[in-house]
Amino acid sequence: MKNKSDKNAYEILEKKRLSKSNYFSIIESLLFVSGESLRIKQIALIIKCDIEFTKNLLSEMIATYKEGCRGIKILKDNDRYSLVTKSENSSYVENLLGNNSKQSLSQASLETLTIIAYKQPITRIDIDEIRGVKSDKAISTLIEKRLIKENGKLNVPGRPILYGTTEEFLKYFGLENVDNIPSLDSLIV
Repeated sequence: MKNKSDKNAYEILEKKRLSKSNYFSIIESLLFVSGESLRIKQIALIIKCDIEFTKNLLSEMIATYKEGCRGIKILKDNDRYSLVTKSENSSYVENLLGNNSKQSLSQASLETLTIIAYKQPITRIDIDEIRGVKSDKAISTLIEKRLIKENGKLNVPGRPILYGTTEEFLKYFGLENVDNIPSLDSLIV
């Protein structure tokens, strides 16, 4: 190739040769191999497409996984995408792995996680006030399990740490993003 315009013309021709199913296959491979979420910009760069085209591909892939009887789905969190197993298959996956990690959360950890999920970002002191007891151990356990993370510090004296949920939390509960957490009103019987 002689110059940059020749290279761009080649890339355009190469892109035209790929079908939608080729892009689906490539993106699925990228998400599978990464094991973690990928930013939309990163995916677009790798497949040599613009961000809008890549977003449309991923939206179609998400719909395809929802419609089909597949064991996996694509999880979207803001501008990040990951490949995860469907929550309805979790007991079978746990049998394969030989553990039930969902049962390993104590009542205190579940209470703390619930408070963080609904009030995020939130400080430990605020969590303690809501629960009525100290939450240090529960917070430590949730961080260790990567269900919560530090989300900066509150701009007040002492600069307490703010906590929020993680992508692992979304995977754990089979949610696409934090907006999909059921409202408290829908949970009250």
